Amino acid sequence: MSCAQNTGSRKLDLDFEQPKHDNTRSWSDFGGSGYKIYIDSTTAKHGKFSAVIENTGKGKDFKALAFTLPDNYKGKKIRLSGYIKTEKVTAGYAGLWMRIDPNIGFDNMKDRGITGTTDWKKYEITLQLNPKETDKIVLGGLLVGNGKMWLDKLEVSIDGKKLEDPKLKTYQRKKFPAEKDHEFDKGSTIVIPDLSPERIDNLALLGKIWGFLKYHHPNIAAGNYNWDYELFRILPDYLKADKQQRNKVLLNWINKYGTIPPCKTCKQTAADAVLQPDLSWIAKSDLSVEVKAALKKVYECRNQKDHYYISLRPGVKNPEFTHENAYQEMTYPDSGFRLLSLYRYWNMIEYFYPNKHLTDKDWGQILTEYIPKFIEAENELTYELAALQLIGEVHDTHANLWGGGDKLAEARGNNYAVCRAEFIEDKFVVVDYYNPELLEESKLKIGDIITHIQGKPINTLVDSLEAYYPHSNKAAMLRDISIDLLRSPKNQLSIQYISEGKAYQHKLPLYESDKLDMYHWYKVNKEEKSFKRINGDIGYISLANIKKEDIPEIKKSFRDTKGIIIDIRNYPSTFVPFRLGSYFVSKPTHFVKFTQGNIHNPGEFTFRKGTRIKSRGKTYKGKLVVLVNEKTQSQAEYTAMAFRAVEDAKIVGSTTAGADGNISPILLPGGLRTMISGIGVYYPDATPTQRVGIVPDRIITPTIEGIKKGKDEVLEKAIELINR
Repeated sequence: MSCAQNTGSRKLDLDFEQPKHDNTRSWSDFGGSGYKIYIDSTTAKHGKFSAVIENTGKGKDFKALAFTLPDNYKGKKIRLSGYIKTEKVTAGYAGLWMRIDPNIGFDNMKDRGITGTTDWKKYEITLQLNPKETDKIVLGGLLVGNGKMWLDKLEVSIDGKKLEDPKLKTYQRKKFPAEKDHEFDKGSTIVIPDLSPERIDNLALLGKIWGFLKYHHPNIAAGNYNWDYELFRILPDYLKADKQQRNKVLLNWINKYGTIPPCKTCKQTAADAVLQPDLSWIAKSDLSVEVKAALKKVYECRNQKDHYYISLRPGVKNPEFTHENAYQEMTYPDSGFRLLSLYRYWNMIEYFYPNKHLTDKDWGQILTEYIPKFIEAENELTYELAALQLIGEVHDTHANLWGGGDKLAEARGNNYAVCRAEFIEDKFVVVDYYNPELLEESKLKIGDIITHIQGKPINTLVDSLEAYYPHSNKAAMLRDISIDLLRSPKNQLSIQYISEGKAYQHKLPLYESDKLDMYHWYKVNKEEKSFKRINGDIGYISLANIKKEDIPEIKKSFRDTKGIIIDIRNYPSTFVPFRLGSYFVSKPTHFVKFTQGNIHNPGEFTFRKGTRIKSRGKTYKGKLVVLVNEKTQSQAEYTAMAFRAVEDAKIVGSTTAGADGNISPILLPGGLRTMISGIGVYYPDATPTQRVGIVPDRIITPTIEGIKKGKDEVLEKAIELINR
C-alpha cells in the first residue's frame, strides 16, 4: 500500500465543457440498444454544454454514461452530485449512479429515480469507501425506460474534498499473489466424465474440503492463492484417481500450502452459540487417517487474521464475500467453472449464512443433489435455472437471481398483460390496471378471477414455478409469481376467467413492458405528503414516501389525535424506527437482537446485543396500529418489529415476507449475482423472524368483494380498532 498527494493536474471533464467531448476517450457507455448519447449545446445548467441520454423509441432496458475515476482514494466516504433535467421519462427513471468495484458499493437511485418532465435539479449519491479493497470507482448518469434526460456539472468529493483538491490523497492498494494468477482466465480446461454415484460422492467430498480449506487455512486466507484456480489444478488428478490414490492426491494438495504454526488464539466454539460449526462430515467420510489428521490440524491452527475472501461489515457484522470473481465474460461457463459456482455458493451458506438451520433440507445433501444439475447444464438457460433452484434452497426472500439471468429473462419474456393480478382468497384476481385506457381490449375487470392460463390451472402453474421463485414463505412466493403469470415472450395468452359468476375464455393481448406504465406500481410520489388526518381525529402515516423532516411535523400535528395508523405495506423511503419510534415509548425499549458469524471460527453464530428505542420528548398517548402485508420486507419488517414493541400497539394485516437483516451480495461465475440475509434477526426473547415474518395481531386480508368496491379493508379494520 502507498499513499500520494493528488497533484490536481488532471482535468476531469465532469461538466462536459471540454471540446469534442462526444469523441473523447474518458467517457464510455453501456446498456441496451435503441438509445443515443450526445452533447447538447442549447440546454445546459452550467457553462455551454450538457450530456443527453435519449430513448429513440426502440430502446430497451437502460443506457448508462460511465466515467472511471483515474485513481483510488484514501477516505471514508465518496459523494457524487450532479444536475439532471428530464422529459417524458416513463416505464423507468433517470438518475445518477456510482459503483465501487469489486462488489464494495453501488447505488443507481432505483428507489428514488426521477420520472416525468422535470426542470434542472441537483441530486447526489454517497457511498462508503474501502480503499484497501477498491479496484476502481465508476460513475455517471443513466436512463431506464422511455424519455430523455440531460446531465450536467457532475462533482465528486472525498470526505468533503473535491477531486481537484491538492490535499486529497490517492491510495495504491496492495496486490495479493492471488490476483496475479491468470492461468485459467479463458477457461478451466476441465472435462468431467460420466457422473456415476461414486463420482458424485467424491466431487461432493472435494467441494467440502475445498471450502473448508478456503475459509480456515491461514496461507489461503492471506491471499497467497487464487483459490478458484487451485480447484482446477487438483481436479484432473482427483477425477482419475481411485480411492487409495484419491487420499494421496488430497494429502499432497493440503501439504502444498505450507506448514501452519500452532495457533495460540484459536478459541473453542462458544457454549451458547446459536449455530456451531458442523465438521462431522470429516469423521464420517471414508478419507484416510492421514487426510483426516491434516484437516483436523488446519482447524486447530485456523486463520485468526484478516481474511482475503471473507470479512464482516463494520457495525452490522453481515458477511462480505470479498475478491470473488463473477467471470461475467463467460455467459455460459464451462463444466469446471459451473462446479466452482456450486462449490462457492454451498460453502458461503455452510459457513456464513445465519439462517442455515432454517432450510427445509439437510444442507450437506444439497451439494450431492446439485452436482449433476450444474455439471449437466447443457446451455446458459439451464445453468441459470440450476443456480436459481440452488438459491431457492436457502428459503430467503432476499435471495434471487438479481443479475446475470439474461436467458431466464428472455424465456420469461418481456410482454405483459395490461392488468395486474394478485392472489386474493386463494384465487388469482385482477386488482388494477397499468394502463386503464387499454381496459376494453383486455376485457378483464377488477375483481375477475383468472382460473387457467394456456390451458393450465393456476394452482398447477404455481406448483411448477415455485422452485424458481426463491422465498422465505408462501406469501412472498405468491407475491413474486403473480407478477410473472401474465408475462410471456408471445403477444397473447389464452386464459379462462370468471366474471360476475360466469365463465369466459379470451385471448389476452400482451404488450412490451416499455409500452405499459408498470413503473407506477413501485414508484412513489415523493412530493405527496406522507401523512394526513382520517375522520378528523386519526393520524395516518405512509412510510413509502416519508422524509426525515416530516417527523417533527407529524409529532406536532398528531399530538391530539385518538390514534395513529402507520402503513408499512411498502418499503420505507427513510429509516424511522428510532426517530419516529421515540414518539411512542416512555422508556428505553428493546425490540430486537441479532446473530453474527465469526470469520475466525467459520460456522459459529452468536447473539450480540440488539438495540433499543429511546424516549425523546412527550410520549404519544393515543393508540398505535401498524399495517403490514407480504410487501413488507427487510427494513420494513425491522421497522414493524420496532413499533410492535410499543405498549398496546397492534399489528394488522397479513404475514410479511420473512426476510429481515442487512443483505450480503454473492457473485457466481457467468456474471450471476444473488444475495442473502446476512444477519440473524430475532425478537428480544430469541424468537426468530426469518421465514416467519411479522405475524399480525389481527389477520385481515383483502377480499374479492372488497377489491371490486375499491375498499382498503386492512385500513378499515385499523380505523375500527382505534375508534373502538
